[in-house]
Amino acid sequence: MKTTRKVREILSWYEGDNPGTKANLARMLMAGRLGGTGKMVILPVDQGFEHGPARSFAPNPAAYHPHYHFQMAIDAGLNAYAAPLGMLEAGADTFAGQVPLILKMNSANSLAREKEAPTQAVTASVQDALRLGCSAVGFTIYPGSDDCYDMMEMVRELSEEARAVGLAVVVWSYPRGGNLSKDGETAVDVVAYAAHMAALLGANIIKVKLPSAHLENPDAKKVYEKEKIDISTQAARVAHVVQSLFGGRRIVVFSGGAAKGENAVFDDARAIRDGGGNGSIIGRNTFQRQRDDARAMLDELVKIYKGQD
Repeated sequence: MKTTRKVREILSWYEGDNPGTKANLARMLMAGRLGGTGKMVILPVDQGFEHGPARSFAPNPAAYHPHYHFQMAIDAGLNAYAAPLGMLEAGADTFAGQVPLILKMNSANSLAREKEAPTQAVTASVQDALRLGCSAVGFTIYPGSDDCYDMMEMVRELSEEARAVGLAVVVWSYPRGGNLSKDGETAVDVVAYAAHMAALLGANIIKVKLPSAHLENPDAKKVYEKEKIDISTQAARVAHVVQSLFGGRRIVVFSGGAAKGENAVFDDARAIRDGGGNGSIIGRNTFQRQRDDARAMLDELVKIYKGQD
């Protein structure tokens, strides 16, 4: 596998990781139509756990079939496909070697009670990831939750095990719970803080939501105002999140969020690109659309991250 100068530069940021982990990072960075650019588009299909099958797949019934998502990621030329254990097991053999896989190792569900202490259960193992030929494992943490410290300790333990066998680690860092307001979950100060915590936990790839201009923490707000930190545009807010990741020395991708119009998705991608983010991890905004529409959307996203639109 050849690598580009940009990919070798990114790999140089991970000074504490072993050659196996770096090789798996390189496989994802070199895969698909964005291979070698340092940009990434990842398809995540873990929403069935949290939202249920009808809420996830009824808008596009073809998406009930696990093979649909493997094929979508392959045909669209994406960098990786992320899903829980059962979804990967249902297609890993048929599509072996055709797209890098990320095993999502913990999950929540909308039937469980959660408010101040949202959490997730570990639903897979590092051995599962090796058996299925994955390049990485993924975890969600909820900074702000009353249960966040247990989640962080879980990430520490399982990521140590994953790295020992050469897998990369992806952390979904979603502020939630505790005293956070709904607006606070995407406030720029909170998102940047959550991203930084994921980096401090040792994540190779960090996934966060796009930040709003809201400032949640009063003490942080004073600093933002005193230091005149620019959060006036979406691109500026993305740049601030990137800066929070060791001065831009960690890969960060941004969630596509709830289903929205195509123009909004494309505007988000341009802001991510212009702010120095590495790309998008976009699920419902693709697999809830009809296949041809989803392919067209993903084609446009690739063009945007290539700087062609």
